[in-house]
Amino acid sequence: MAIILSINSGSSSVKVSIYKAATQGHPPVQLAQASISGLTAPPAQLTYERGFEKIKNQEVKGVKSNQDACEYILDHLVKDGGLSEISSRDDITHACHRVVHGGDYPAAHVIDEDTYHHLQDLTDLAPLHNASALAIVEACMKALPQAKNIAYFDSSFHSTMPKEIETYPIDPDIAKKNKLRKYGFHGISYAFITRSVAEFLNKPESETSIIALHLGSGASACAVKNGVSLDNSMGLTPLAGLPGATRSGDVDPSLIFHFTHDAGRPSPGSTKEMHISKAEEILNKKSGWKALTGTTDFGTISSSSDPQCKLAFDILVDRILGFIGSYYVKLEGKVDALVFAGGIGEKAALLRTRILGKCKCLGFEIDDEKNDEAIKDVVQDIGKEARHRTLVCQTDEQFEMARQCALGLQKI
Repeated sequence: MAIILSINSGSSSVKVSIYKAATQGHPPVQLAQASISGLTAPPAQLTYERGFEKIKNQEVKGVKSNQDACEYILDHLVKDGGLSEISSRDDITHACHRVVHGGDYPAAHVIDEDTYHHLQDLTDLAPLHNASALAIVEACMKALPQAKNIAYFDSSFHSTMPKEIETYPIDPDIAKKNKLRKYGFHGISYAFITRSVAEFLNKPESETSIIALHLGSGASACAVKNGVSLDNSMGLTPLAGLPGATRSGDVDPSLIFHFTHDAGRPSPGSTKEMHISKAEEILNKKSGWKALTGTTDFGTISSSSDPQCKLAFDILVDRILGFIGSYYVKLEGKVDALVFAGGIGEKAALLRTRILGKCKCLGFEIDDEKNDEAIKDVVQDIGKEARHRTLVCQTDEQFEMARQCALGLQKI
C-alpha cells in the first residue's frame, strides 16, 4: 500500500492532503487533510480534518516558515492515533509537490539532486511561485528520506500548445537562450477538469473539447481541444491574462515604466533565493482588484454597490469574455461545454450570470434556478437546453496529483 502526500505550498500557507492507494491503477482514497495558514501574517493556524475529527484555525506556536509548517504537519500526522496508516514518517511512501513553473518538463518528474537544481534555475522565471514550493521540497527530502518526492508542474498540461501560440514575436536566439515563451499554468487543475467533464459527458477524453475558466485569486482561461491544451491565458509567468486578487493580468508592457522609474530595480521583498524586480512586485502583488477596491475578497466586491467594486467586477467580466470569444473561434465552435471552476468560478453565481448573459450568441444559456443551487457534485450542469453545455466543476489539484501518482506507482 502506498501512502501519498499531496502538497501545495504558497507564500503564506501549506496545504497537505493524505491518501492511500492500495493497488496500481485504482484511484487513491483520501485519509485526511491539513493546512497551516498565516505564515506571513502570524499567528500561524492549523486546520485539520480526518473523518469526524476536525480542527479549525487552531493557533500553533513556533511555526514561521514553510519548512516549519511541513515539520508540524508531519508530526501531527504521526501523533494522530486515529490515523492508523501513519504510525511513523517511514510509512509515507510518496510526496507529490505542486510546482508552478516546470519549464520544458512535459510531465511530472521524480525529484533527485539534478532535478532539484534544475528547478532552482527555473525560479528566476517564476520567483514568486516556485520559491515556496522548492522550500517544501527541500524540507521533505530531509524529513522523508525514504519517500519519493515527485514534482507536478502547472505548466506541463500546456506542453501541447502549438508553436504559433507558445512563441513570442521577439528575437528567436534570445528567446531560446533565456527560455522566453508562453508556458501556461493552472495545468494540474485543467487536467482534473478535462477528465471530470469527459466522464460527466460520457465521452472519451480524447474527443472532449471545452473552454475552461479557473477563477480564484489567481485566474486563467484554457482552450482544450480533443483532451489537450490548445491555449491558456497565462504566459511566460502566471501574471499574463486575466486580472486576479493582486495581479494586473494583461497590460501594455510599457505601462510599468510610466508607473515607476524603478521598474528594473530589486524589490525590497527580494531574498538570496528569490530575486524580484520592483515591476514584478507591483504587477503581481499590488495590482488586481485589491488595488481597485482595497480588498481581495471577491464575494465582498460582487455584492457591493461601491463604484470601484462595480468597476473591478466589470473588468473581470470583460476580460473573461475576451478569452471565451477568442477560444470559441480557435476551437471553430466545436465546444462541448463552457466550464467554471476555482473558488470564484464555483461560488460566484452572479459572475456566471453576467458572463453567460453575453454568451447567448455563441449558444450558451444559463438556467437561473440551477445556477443558484449549491454546487455539490464534482461536475454540475447549470445550463438550459442549448447548443452547448454550461457546467461548474469542483476542481481538486491535490487529488489530481495523488491520482496521477497512484496510476503510475510501478513506474515511479
